[in-house]
This record gives sequence, C-alpha cells and structure tokens, in this order.
Amino acid sequence: MIELADVLDARERVESVARHTPLEYSHSFSAMTGAAVHPKLEVFQRTGSFKLRGATNRIALLSADEQAAGVVTASAGNHAQGVALAATRADVDSVVVMPEHAPIAKVKATRSYGAEVVLHGEDYDAAQAHAHEIEADDDRTYVHAFNDPAVMAGQGTIGLEIVEDCPEVDTVVVPIGGGGLIAGIATAIKARSPDTRVIGVEAEGAPSASRSLQQGSIQELDGVDTIADGIATRKIGDRTFEVIEERVDEVVTVSDPEIAVAITTLLERSKTLVEGAGAVPMAAVLSEAFEYADDEVIVPALCGGNIDLNMLRTVVMRGLVETGRYLRLRTTLTDQPGSLEQLIGIISAERANIYAIQHDRTSRDTGMTATEVEIDLETRGEDHVAALLDELESSGYDVDVLV
Repeated sequence: MIELADVLDARERVESVARHTPLEYSHSFSAMTGAAVHPKLEVFQRTGSFKLRGATNRIALLSADEQAAGVVTASAGNHAQGVALAATRADVDSVVVMPEHAPIAKVKATRSYGAEVVLHGEDYDAAQAHAHEIEADDDRTYVHAFNDPAVMAGQGTIGLEIVEDCPEVDTVVVPIGGGGLIAGIATAIKARSPDTRVIGVEAEGAPSASRSLQQGSIQELDGVDTIADGIATRKIGDRTFEVIEERVDEVVTVSDPEIAVAITTLLERSKTLVEGAGAVPMAAVLSEAFEYADDEVIVPALCGGNIDLNMLRTVVMRGLVETGRYLRLRTTLTDQPGSLEQLIGIISAERANIYAIQHDRTSRDTGMTATEVEIDLETRGEDHVAALLDELESSGYDVDVLV
C-alpha cells in the first residue's frame, strides 16, 4: 500500500511537468449549499486533467531499457493524454489504445501530444485487453490508468496541494473510476490532516467501488452506462480498493441528470467547463448525496475538463431541462385560423419564451380537423413550468411534456 513518502517523492518528479492548480472559494456554490465550498480546479492542469501527474511519475521511474522499448496504455481519454505528454517530454515512444467511441476531442488531443492512437473495443476494459496484447508483442511497459502504486502516488500530489492551500478543510470530495485518484489523494489527506473526511463519488451507471465495498471484495460490473465516460469502469483495481477500504470515509453515487446539472451550473455560475467525470464531486455536493453541516469547508476536486462538444450540447440541454429552464411540450389544436394564436397568447401571458414551433397535420394520432403542435420553450425554473402547465390545462389543452 502506498504511503505519504511515496506521494512526497512523486511530487519531486511531477512538479516540473504538472501545474499547482488553483483552489478557490466559491461564493456561488457556498450560497447554494450553505457549506463553504472551495473547488480544486484541476481542470486547469496541463492536458485538462489530473492524469498527467500519475503518468509523469510512472514514466520517470522507467529503467533505461524500458525507456528504449517504449510504453503502452489504455484509456478513455484523459490518461491517454497524460501518458502521451509525459512520454513525449521524457523522449519515450508511446502507444495509446482508446475505446472506439472515445470522445473525438480526446483522441485528437492524444495524437497532438505525440502518441500513436489505436481505437479498439466498446469500452475501457476492451481497450485495456488489446493494450496488453501490444505490451506482450512489442515488449513495451504497460502504464496502468489507476492500479499502479506510482500512478496513485502521482495523483496523490493533488492531496498535498489541497491541504497546503486549504488547511482548514473538513471534507474532500473525489471522483472514483478505477480508484487511482482517490487512493492517492486519500493517502496524502489522511497523513497530513487525519480528521479530514474523504468522500468518493461514482456515477450510478458505474458503481464498481460501491458494490465492492458492500460485498467486501472486488465486484466486476456486467456493463456501464453514464455520461461520465472518464469514470465508466467495470472493475476497480485491487491495489486501489485496498487503499479505499482503509482511507476513504464514504462512497456515494450520483445520477446522470445530477451530473448534467452540475456541469451546467459550473458553466453558468463559475464560468468553468468540467467534463462528466470531473463534475461528479460537485454533483454530490449539490444533490446532498452525503451529509454535511452548515459552513463545513468542502473541497470538491474538479479533476477533468475534456468534454466532447457534442456531448456538452446534450448535457447542457439536459441540465436546463432538469432545472426547469427548458421545456418541450406537445398539444393538439383545432385546425382553423386563430387556434395557434390563442395558444401563443397563453404562453406569452405566462412569460415563457418560444424557441421553436412545429406543426404536424399528418399525425395518425390526431383527427382530420386537428393539428399536432410541438413547442420548445425557455422557462425560468420548475415553479414557472408548473404554473405554465396548469394554465394550459385549465384552458382546455391536453399537454404532453416531451422533455
């Protein structure tokens, strides 16, 4: 099991490559939650993710022969970029295997940092299996994304920075995928500030750590399903699990809608772009997935900002829907002049803003003298949506809420 000394040694290797990222008090999130929220902005790390730290530490420990043979790894994207940049800076050849459906932005970025990218498999586990084949065929060193003491120690340097920048911290909230990040951070936090809680957060669609802790042994999931692709791992590492059992106080889960709300709120209130895996700590704070006191000093570790733009568009829309800021509804009108005007009049009186209107006179679900109408609306919150729907229904409209 890694110890504080490993993390301290890692910092000496990592600090010349990785940035000491900001940790700032958030007035907005503190007001929203009642806690004193200080986000750790690891999204501003080089490559946009914490993964550079662990990759740099691992590659710095390669022997001369291992450096000459090169490295290989598997990753959904962030570890890929970390390995690519760390290897290039160390003049080591790198091959990175990524799932076939990895975000385009992460694939392009990994190539730009100097790695050869191989797309293989449906998810991280399939990509990992192929990377091990390359490891055996080419005699390369495999750089594991999380289940490696050197990688864990490198990630743990974030914990050192948190305690140094916010010594009054009560609770640190950390994402969990394979467990390398939280294993490293928990090691540093518990050694430097033993009374500080460490809370792990998983996506509901990838709860490998939660299930493993419940069963007392590592459990492999049949599959994963979450917008937080960076933590969509079917099985936690055996080495990381050992550390989590001993040093993590609690593990909770958050839903994809809660993650979407966190991403959207971070964009709007903090002007900070965070990917799904990086946003789960803030999602846990906002949704009160764990208990905390008023004015408790909480540090959510926002550890990744590499979100695909197509995914971002979907997530922002879902976040607006979840917070009552966007509404799509469908209703049926009599197909005669003035019918649409009457409907728009009600919507206007309720001060909802119309984005788009679509008529469909050919729907088999309507009569020959009726027309089906779908309307996209900008609304001002859940209470506003409820008031608008009540007014429409009281005016005789049969309304279906589509999103």
